[in-house]
Amino acid sequence: MNKTKIEWVKNPDGTQGYTWNPITGCLNGCEYCYARKLANGRLKPLYLANPNVAWTYEGDLPVFEATAADDPFYPRFWEDRLWLPRHYRQPKGIFPCDMSDLFGIGIPEEWTMQILRICQLCSWHRFYLLTKQPQNLIKFSPFPPNCFVGVTATNQKAHNEAVVVLASIEASIKFISHEPLLEHISLHPPYSPEDAYDWDIIGSQTKPYKPPKIEWVEEIVRACDKARIPAFLKNNLMPLFDYPQPPFFKKPSVNDTLKLRQEMPKVR
Repeated sequence: MNKTKIEWVKNPDGTQGYTWNPITGCLNGCEYCYARKLANGRLKPLYLANPNVAWTYEGDLPVFEATAADDPFYPRFWEDRLWLPRHYRQPKGIFPCDMSDLFGIGIPEEWTMQILRICQLCSWHRFYLLTKQPQNLIKFSPFPPNCFVGVTATNQKAHNEAVVVLASIEASIKFISHEPLLEHISLHPPYSPEDAYDWDIIGSQTKPYKPPKIEWVEEIVRACDKARIPAFLKNNLMPLFDYPQPPFFKKPSVNDTLKLRQEMPKVR
């Protein structure tokens, strides 16, 4: 496992958490994907050296795609990484498969089940599960109580689907990640946060930098405040703000440095 710079991946004590990648590669096809760029860059030799590539199925028959072995970002399983969380005895916050999508296109369900078993066995850790394929979450619900379960929603359609799916699953904390926020998203009923999810993360597209409009961010934050759920604004939003202004910055205290609101959910 590796310490991560992803701000919202926190250990239970509030320090920075970890990523864990027993699965790499993804077939979701997002244009802005940082993981695909890394897989086709400095990580390419490492990934291509792993022959444990996912199979697809036609009916009940497994089919190996001939191009998969030559594609460093085709889903791969890393068995030697599977038990790494058990080596850490102090509680950690862990983001599984940030170089993939645990519930994504082309990921065998057995791979996903193995990861979830580890999450359940390592009950002293907190696991952050995030997907762009929310329709697959219901297959694995209810989730272990130490799992935060979230959906990435970059536009209105994805947000609406996320709200509907999250309402249908069982998890201790359910969240939406509006990162990258690519368009205005309305959070009016029936797609508001009230009784739908417990936490909202907002961020910008990077590389190339494509920030959302400040009005889009404000509407989401105001909706979170109305629903009384925490909002986490990623640091890549900072260039939007010429000066500190509510509701984007946390209330300063004595000797406190200026920081965006980066609120974490309370574990039930």
